[in-house]
Amino acid sequence: MEQWEYKTIKYKTGGFLGGKVDPEEFEAELNRYGGQGWELVSCFDTSISQGQSRDVIVVFKRRRS
Repeated sequence: MEQWEYKTIKYKTGGFLGGKVDPEEFEAELNRYGGQGWELVSCFDTSISQGQSRDVIVVFKRRRS
């Protein structure tokens, strides 16, 4: 039976009121984990209020060795 391990990271947003993500920096972070064998399975934001995002939560998985 295949076994998986999971990794969850919290990516902080920037900007005066939050909610801003640097796309190049975010992509570099995803590619860094992808290069280590992690596959992105979910990505969602956490809200402060009125649609503003505080953090982006990213979930990866890979086969357990």
